[in-house]
Amino acid sequence: MNQDLTVGEPQTVLRKFCIPLFGSIIFQQLYNIADSLVAGKFAGENALAAVGNSYEITLIFIAFAFGCNMGCSVVVSKLFGARDYKNMKTAVYTACIFSGVVCLLLMLIGTAGSDILLRVIRTPKEVFADSKLYLDIYAWGLPFVFFYNIATGIFSALGDSRTPFYFLAASSLSNIAADIWFVKTFGMGVSGVAWATFLCQGISCVLAMIVVFCRLGKIAGKEKAPVFNWLLFRQIVVIAIPSTLQQSFISLGNISIQSIINGFGAPVMAGYSAAVKLNNLVITSFTTLGNGISNYTAQNLGAQKLLRVKQGFRVGIKLVWRLSLPLFLIYFLGGNIVLRLFMDTPTNLAMQTGITYLKILSPFYFVISAKLVADGILRGAGMMKKFMTATFTDLILRVLLAFCLSKTVLGAAGIWCAWPIGWCAASVLSVLFYRQGPWSVEMPGTAA
Repeated sequence: MNQDLTVGEPQTVLRKFCIPLFGSIIFQQLYNIADSLVAGKFAGENALAAVGNSYEITLIFIAFAFGCNMGCSVVVSKLFGARDYKNMKTAVYTACIFSGVVCLLLMLIGTAGSDILLRVIRTPKEVFADSKLYLDIYAWGLPFVFFYNIATGIFSALGDSRTPFYFLAASSLSNIAADIWFVKTFGMGVSGVAWATFLCQGISCVLAMIVVFCRLGKIAGKEKAPVFNWLLFRQIVVIAIPSTLQQSFISLGNISIQSIINGFGAPVMAGYSAAVKLNNLVITSFTTLGNGISNYTAQNLGAQKLLRVKQGFRVGIKLVWRLSLPLFLIYFLGGNIVLRLFMDTPTNLAMQTGITYLKILSPFYFVISAKLVADGILRGAGMMKKFMTATFTDLILRVLLAFCLSKTVLGAAGIWCAWPIGWCAASVLSVLFYRQGPWSVEMPGTAA
């Protein structure tokens, strides 16, 4: 159901809105976790390395889908908060057209350029064929990725975080079953993992879009909404491009780091592949909660309730820190247990790589989570230059330090040390930028 985020106690409103979002991202990540888990358990260490290697490239495609999601979501949130339903519907139609064009271009790149992308990141010969096969199948499923992201962005903009959760729960559980069926029963290997994801994402996307347009049809409007508007298109692009660049450059940075890791051999690749999935589950969870705060911020700015934005920041910090504590304890103390979910008979080097990675990164979840809450408010307010400054600071530091530290006696462990340094520097910037927002000065008419 649609929910107005501009009324009610901020703590209660955000908790009810963000908890289903967190559940949704858990199931979203199960797609990739299930792929790695099934590949590692039933197809071997090289298959796990191939899926993990391809994953870094698929994140570039997901970055564009995420950008379209955020551009649509923030603009629709503001219009929903301002009760401008005609333009809100037009923004949805405009975002769908924009996303369709971007998706088509990426499909062409993905299907024609997978060999080049894999060579750029120095993919070892023993996993090259499987990595290419996975990427080729994934590229054909990009329309499902894009339009599902648009659907979830619209649901979030309308204050509905439960419907995406229901779709993802059903789809992710189905994906796990299909992965096992295709790989273990039919012996399809990496292709089975890719086709299972393709089918489950496709069904979820189609159903989500049907519900979106049914929901929009029930929202009152005096006039018929146009299917495209250049002004709204520009507003969407202003949010979408920086959001896409953020995710794209992070992905490119990760690909650069992946190319450094590939130089250490398949066992290190496999250990990193398993550990980075667990880390990405955490970071994506924080990012999704930050996205929810973006919707909250945009709705309240549309309703001109600035004080509620400040209250939302404090509530958001409490939410992510409560989540950070158990995740830190699980990864730091029980990393060897969770890593074995991905590797049936891992080599000592693969297991030690994963454990070291988790022990170095997990204590800093409290830092990066605060950054992502502040980023959510910056994005919801359209403060994209400051948002990008903090993002690029993190990225540049991580890539440069990963390259430099990997050449020292630390070896692969030096690469993992680059993450916390980048996180700390960027977090300071994001919080400082948040404190410079228009809500930092109390103004007449901004009371909750």
